[in-house]
Amino acid sequence: MTSCGGEETEPPAPLDRFDSAAAMTFLEEQVALGPRPAGSDASRRLADRLRSELPDGRFQEVPDGLRNVIGTVEGSDPQRTVVVGAHCDTKDEPGFVGANDGASGTAVVLELARHLEPRELRPTIVFAFFDGEESPRGSEDFARDGMRGSAVAAEAFDEAEAMILLDYVGDRDLSIPREANSDPALWEKLRAAAKRAGHAGHFPSGQVNALLDDHVQFTARGVPSIDLIDFTFDCFHLPCDDRSAVSEQSLDATGETVLELLRSL
Repeated sequence: MTSCGGEETEPPAPLDRFDSAAAMTFLEEQVALGPRPAGSDASRRLADRLRSELPDGRFQEVPDGLRNVIGTVEGSDPQRTVVVGAHCDTKDEPGFVGANDGASGTAVVLELARHLEPRELRPTIVFAFFDGEESPRGSEDFARDGMRGSAVAAEAFDEAEAMILLDYVGDRDLSIPREANSDPALWEKLRAAAKRAGHAGHFPSGQVNALLDDHVQFTARGVPSIDLIDFTFDCFHLPCDDRSAVSEQSLDATGETVLELLRSL
């Protein structure tokens, strides 16, 4: 980098406030549970674990016997709420353990919840782990049969000022441009936070095609929402989405960026 006076300057050092090692450990623990399709024993064990570790952890009923897991960290301004979410189920495919598609977002969101202290931020942060994001085996209509947990959460938190979704945030070659259904103004705040955190390269300019994901349930209710998703991932719904497909560095880049965004809101 060169200053306006022509002198070489070093780029800012990356921030170091997010515990990426703890996030990776929890990602590995999820993978060790094996496949975690909605309603399965493994999925329910994971939900119990999430509730026990979240501040103010509680279940939120979802149709078909499913359940979201919700936590809350109180902010200094009780009139403001921001939702940070990820889906915790995996696609119901044989041998699919979802290290990136499911476990990575879940790990980062839980570690963010562990990190924050009450009234540390201005808005109250609602941490939401959605059950039933994946449509059931045999369904070919994701818009009808998927995003079941986020539909319930969006109705409950429709007065939130923003929603931040983490999905596919752990793959080794992480690059997340704006997904077209993501709110442009909130996305620019995210990119500014990534630059301050020292991870701008993972959030390049440009836009990719619109995706149906949990954030659209919030957008439909007027909540500005963004989806952090690297949909170029080669192991989409394949057995190769395992521990070898993800990296701690990617979890760190995501966690530091989202933490910096939350601190700026």
